[in-house]
Order: sequence, then structure tokens, then C-alpha cells
Amino acid sequence: MEKEKKAKWIVIHSPALLIALIVNQFFIISANADVFLWPIPQSISWGAGPPITISSHLRITFPRHRDLHRAVVYYRKLMLSEKWLPVQVSAKPTSPTATVAAANYSLTWLQIKVRDISADLQHGVDESYSLNVPDQGSRAKLEAMTVWGVIRGLETLTQLIRMPSGKSKGEPIIEHGVSIHDKPKFAHRGLLLDTSRNFYAVNDILRTIRALGHNKMNVFHWHITDSQSFPLSLASEPLLAAKGSYGEGFIYSNKDVAKIVRYGRTFGVRVIPEIDAPGHTASWAAAYPEIVVCNNQFWVPPGVDRFANEPTPGQLNPLNPKTYEVFKNVVDDVASMFPDTFFHAGADEIILGCWKNSTDIQKFLKENHTMDEILTRFINTSRSFFTSHNKTTVYWADVITSTEAKVDPTLLPPSSTILQNWNGGSEKTKSLVQKGYRVIASDVDWFYLDCGFGNWLSNNTNLDQDFNNDPNNTYNWAPQGKGAGTGGSWCAPFKSWSRIYDHDITAGMTSEEAKLVIGGEVCLWSEQSDGVVVDSRLWPRTAALGESMWSGNRNEEGRKRSGEATDRMNDWRFRLLRRGIGAEPLQPLWCLKHSHQCDFEQTF
Repeated sequence: MEKEKKAKWIVIHSPALLIALIVNQFFIISANADVFLWPIPQSISWGAGPPITISSHLRITFPRHRDLHRAVVYYRKLMLSEKWLPVQVSAKPTSPTATVAAANYSLTWLQIKVRDISADLQHGVDESYSLNVPDQGSRAKLEAMTVWGVIRGLETLTQLIRMPSGKSKGEPIIEHGVSIHDKPKFAHRGLLLDTSRNFYAVNDILRTIRALGHNKMNVFHWHITDSQSFPLSLASEPLLAAKGSYGEGFIYSNKDVAKIVRYGRTFGVRVIPEIDAPGHTASWAAAYPEIVVCNNQFWVPPGVDRFANEPTPGQLNPLNPKTYEVFKNVVDDVASMFPDTFFHAGADEIILGCWKNSTDIQKFLKENHTMDEILTRFINTSRSFFTSHNKTTVYWADVITSTEAKVDPTLLPPSSTILQNWNGGSEKTKSLVQKGYRVIASDVDWFYLDCGFGNWLSNNTNLDQDFNNDPNNTYNWAPQGKGAGTGGSWCAPFKSWSRIYDHDITAGMTSEEAKLVIGGEVCLWSEQSDGVVVDSRLWPRTAALGESMWSGNRNEEGRKRSGEATDRMNDWRFRLLRRGIGAEPLQPLWCLKHSHQCDFEQTF
């Protein structure tokens, strides 16, 4: 019996890798279910004939490449074992519903071709692919310019496969005569996850990256550190994590980072680190109190300017030379751990009250200097830390737009600087691209996944009021704000999947301006989330961004298509569950079983 188990797997290393799974003969079964693809491809044509089975003796041949090998092993297993049965049948099918006649062949061979096997996983890499499942014969073809395009095609191929309606056993089926030509609309399709305020286990991060790959998203923006904790172990600055983390068991090692980066490549997901500075750095003070100002103080002291937007306060002191010694060591270590050419350097939310609390900075300001000069000194001095590693620096747009402290845009060359915009919508994004910057759209009003979950600050008596007696129905960060109407969530309301889906990040721009918007990211700031709830916070809402960034959010008539996408999104949510992702429900199950009967307007 043991010998039989070992004989099932045969891996042959030749000019191409061949993976074969040997089992019994296939048999033909009927199909009466639709195909639901997410994100929907840019171009797809369907054959008129019945589906065919996927042979259990499926061969996949492909060029020798370490990351591609891991991806093929994963997706081949998924193709043969997922046994997906769609939850509902669309009233407007995306593929023909077929009555099967006996076919004399099944899909036995997937042939993969890559034109540029050496192209690395970096921003702008070609992710296009062509997939053809033949009208006749048993060989499907997947062709792409790069390995990363192949991985996108493997995801699509996997979603084409399903079980016949009403059947839970037997062999899966696939439409034949299918031709797909696909590529992303935006090069940057990402998710920011904050691991400082609450810690996420490595497996939580790996699962999140895998889900990103399933949604053809290609960026995991890892907001690693913040004021609350410094959970990353660094060889040259070990005290930062040893003293600034939440303690043993709440630290990411070099080995952890390597595992996360390697896993990301399996799914075509880049891992971009963010070390936010000079703000959001109170956690550094545990190791180096001399370089952090206003630490160990209450964040909103009575009668003076606030020290932070939220606890705990602390910002690096740009006037202290020691600051740059420590910061350079941090950048050097982090740059060596993450191969991506992007490095996010933060630079958002400088709080003047904190810097003003420093005697050094008070003296500097009395000498007719400004807060802008202090931030400029930090940015100008630290930029070489990134460029020495050939990194393109990403900053939050605050660095040039903040009313608190900002840098002259001429000092941040657009050729080596990308700005991430988190407020002001497409109008602000437009103003940034008009200055020549490439921009990542992450506007709080559409793309913040932590909004709408209520207040997390304790002892806030401003929430102790009648909802109906709160005429403004608003809440600001400050204790003086009102908040009964929104439960104290500063960025309420909750951002639904359709709100995320329908947002146009290039609205009002010319075609040339829109080219500088490289894509978008949804953001999960983790004051109220950790690994226990991360799946439901992220999915399937993040999938909405995945499709809008991959193939757009409008149909052929130019109309927003979130209504049309509801059936596919509902089905995709259940498929994510099958794949081990705890995505939250979007509608009652009745709505899934009665297509478009839960629409508010009858348009289909």
C-alpha cells in the first residue's frame, strides 16, 4: 500500500518539468451550472459545446523556474481537489449552460509557455496571459510573457473548473472552446496590513497573501512598525524589537520575513515594507529614548496641543544626529530583507505639539526656523539611505501636502518618489499627478477597511449622548468631537464592497494624468483587528478592489457594474471559504438562490 501511494506522484526534471498524477480512467458527467470568474477577465469567448472532464492523469509542463514550480504544484492540486459546485445559478449566465453529450476525450495536458523566464517580480512586470481550452483535443495552452502572467492564468483556469450540478463526487469539468486574453488595468493592486497596533501570526499573513493571489492582487504592503510596537527583529538594532515589541512571541524574525517573501512570490504577490518615520515612532523610545520626543506622556494633555492622533505619542527628533545613525541601520537591514524595489518610508501625520515639546526643537524654532525645515532635514538626510539600496521611496502624500509640516515638492523628485494618497479623493490625486508624481490611491472615504466599527478609545464621555440629539452626527479624533451617530468611528461609515468596487481612482483626469495613477490599495489599520477576525475584515471586500483594479468597474456600456457583479461576488465569497479564507457573508442565502431578486432597482 505504501508503494502504491508513492507511485502516484511522478516529478520529471527535463527541459520542462512534468507533474503527473496517475489514477483511474475518467468518465463523462453532465453539466448544468454556470462559471463565475473573479476578477472577470478583460476578454473571454466561450465555446458552444458541452464541458469536458479534467483527467486525473493531468500533466502540466512548464519551464524550469523555482517560483513557477511552487505555483504549479499548488494550483494543480487545487484543480483536482477543490471540487467546486457553484452556490447559485445566474439569471444572466457568463457561460453557456450545457447539456452534456458523451465526449471521447478529456483535458489531460496543460502546456505552459513563458517568453521571458528571467523577468523578476517587480512593479510594472508584464502580467498578461492567454489561455485556450481547445474545441477538439485534450491539450490546453497557457502562454504569458512572464512567470507572473502564468500565475494569473493558473488562477483563471482553476476558476473555470467545477463539479457538475448536483454532483459532489466524480471528476471535475471545464468548458471547452474557451479563449481568454487577459491583463491588468492597473499595475499596482494591493492591501496594506498594519501589524503594529495588534500582532498577526505569520500564518495569518501567509493566508492573507494567498487570498491576494487568488484575487490577482500583487502587493502586500506590510505596515510593520508604528507607535504601539516595533515587532521586527533587526540584526544591527536588536534592541528595537527586544524593547519595543509586545514581547516574546510578538516579533518577526529574519526567517519569518524570508518565508513571507518567498510565499508571496508563489502567488505573484510583492511584499513592500513600511517603516513609518519620523512620526508614528513612539515604540523606538524603549530602546533609544534620546532620539524620540514627547514619549511617555499622555497623548491629549489638558490645555496644550495634542501630542498624537492616538496613543501613544512619540516622534523621531530630526535635530539629533543619533536619530540618523539608528534610522540608517534600520533601513539597511530592512532593505536587505525585502527584495522589492519599493520601500515605503511613511512620513505622514507629523504632530506639531509633539515636536514643540522638545527643548531642542523649541530653540531651533526661536532661531527663525520652521517646522517645514525640520521635516525637510529629516527627509533630505534619510533619502540617501534608500537610494543607496536602489529603492524607489514611497511616502504618504502628507509629506508634501500636510498643513502641519511638509517638504517642498521640488526636493522630492518624481522619478524616484511615489506618493500614496489617503485623503482628498481623486481631486487630490489629480493635483499630485499634475506635479508629475506617480500615485497609489488609498482614500479613506472608500478604501479604509477599519472604518465603521465604533470607538476604541476608552473613557470618552462625548459618546454618552442620545443619537437623535446629536445634530452633527459626526466624530472627530479629538475628545471635543461628537460621536453618538457614528459610534465614535472617526472614518465611519463602514466601507461596503460595492462602495470600494464603484470608486473611480482616476475620475476627472486626462488620459495622460491617469497614467501616473499606478493603482490602489485598501488599508486595514489594526486597532480593532488581529488574526482572529482578519479574514472577515478583509474578505470579500478586498476582492472588490481586486476586480476594479484588474478589469475595471464598468461594463461594455460604461455603466458601473457592481450590480451585475453581485452573483459572481457571492459565489466567490463561498469559494474563498472553500479555500480556507473566512470571508464574511454579503447577503442572505435566499438572495444567492434567487438571482437579482434582492436588487433595489430592476436593471437586469
